[in-house]
Amino acid sequence: MQPVTVGTGPVSGAEVVAVARDGATVVLSDEAQAEIRRSRSVIDELAGDDAPHYGVSTGFGALAIRHIPPELRADLQRSLVRSHAAGSGPEVEREVVRALMLLRLKTLATGRTGVRLSTARAYAAVLSAGITPTVREYGSLGCSGDLAPLAQCALAVMGEGMVRDAHDVLRPAAEALAATGIEPVELREKEGLALINGTDGMLGMLVLACHDLRLVLRTADVAAAMSVEALMGTDAVFAADLQALRPHPGQVDAAANLRALLAGSAIMESHRGPECTRVQDAYSLRCAPQVHGAARDTVAHAETVASRELASAIDNPVITPDGRVESNGNFHGAPVGYVLDFLAIAAADVASISERRTDRFLDVARNHELPAFLADDPGVDSGHMIAQYTAAAIVSELKRLATPASVDSIPSSAMQEDHVSMGWSAGRELRRSVDGLTQAVAIELLTAARGLDLRRPLEPAPATAAVRDGLRATVAGPGPDRHLVPEIEAAVAYVASGRALAAAESVTGPLR
Repeated sequence: MQPVTVGTGPVSGAEVVAVARDGATVVLSDEAQAEIRRSRSVIDELAGDDAPHYGVSTGFGALAIRHIPPELRADLQRSLVRSHAAGSGPEVEREVVRALMLLRLKTLATGRTGVRLSTARAYAAVLSAGITPTVREYGSLGCSGDLAPLAQCALAVMGEGMVRDAHDVLRPAAEALAATGIEPVELREKEGLALINGTDGMLGMLVLACHDLRLVLRTADVAAAMSVEALMGTDAVFAADLQALRPHPGQVDAAANLRALLAGSAIMESHRGPECTRVQDAYSLRCAPQVHGAARDTVAHAETVASRELASAIDNPVITPDGRVESNGNFHGAPVGYVLDFLAIAAADVASISERRTDRFLDVARNHELPAFLADDPGVDSGHMIAQYTAAAIVSELKRLATPASVDSIPSSAMQEDHVSMGWSAGRELRRSVDGLTQAVAIELLTAARGLDLRRPLEPAPATAAVRDGLRATVAGPGPDRHLVPEIEAAVAYVASGRALAAAESVTGPLR
């Protein structure tokens, strides 16, 4: 894999994913190194100054009124990191920590923070060596950035605290750095503050979530198509001219996907004639493009916010291009927190409509002559009865997670930080929401595949048949009751890995 080059401009979402998930290494561009040196010279000129400069010769937050003499200013930075590395709870996922570190390095590379080049290089080296600081789940209020998570990373680069090495072994940071030939950083003026003052954790989670939602929303179209087909629904409502009457881009794309997925279906053709009395389907079938499309448009909006944040240089104070050192409020996480919450709402709603389609398969009053609960011998067998319970429990959880974190602010730092974003908390909730949505869609796909099998001798569309057949490589078709946990897990892996979507696209070509 090619290294990701971090320059003075933004990194892309794809580069964040490559470093966070795929272990791509990181290098600093020549331009970034020159800009880092230039801005550091500004801090060096202030280092011995008796005038107060926030983060250089003063305390922090509510303690900013304290003047720090020159001989204590390095201690000030070390103390800042140690005291702010105060997280609690379970370890945060490796991919989140790597995304966070890359995004902090991206801001360092802009030259707006005043760190030394050796400090920025240490971050690149730690990422490239596969060393992951242990970051705890709780500790960030999302204002002054993700302080505790970022401080836990800075502490590791100082050679303190615990990390996981490239083999996922938990070990002291000093030991892991020594094993890879990385010198611990001895912080100087301004550097501790520059390493912890950013929205990097919440932004990293946003970028990863947008990437995952792009996959799962297209897969939700696949599952919906299989449900429409197996429930003997109509595809007439997905016609392009009807969708054009309400030209939301996501809706238009979702409907186009459904048309492509259902093309050539013998099941659909079996009830197109004048003898069919179906006028319109239930909302969960008929309105799939509207709901899935609205979620797509929400992701598009979130990606716009993420792109702006990826182009930002967030620190306080910052070194401006003309050499001023200025305090600011750009670390406030509101822009990111809002869209993290917005995405959780969309994820909950798509999971909800998916679960409603799953439920329709199980009720003989609504499933158009399929057996009750899709059971082999209803009464003796329960079929997918409890699989729907599982989907319902997931959806209920997602509804709770959709309560916005960003509307909750709790004062801190002796009322200096009296309004906070809770963006980190919104990101943590969204990760669980995306996972839950993936599971709900997988259960629908599992159930719809059984429904398609039970329509034999009628055959589904080539695209939906390819998805069903791909699932059948690990999950058997209809029959007496079996242990469902392995089958649900196999379906979740089929969806999350992208294999379900790939099976559909092997027939349709790229879906939108």
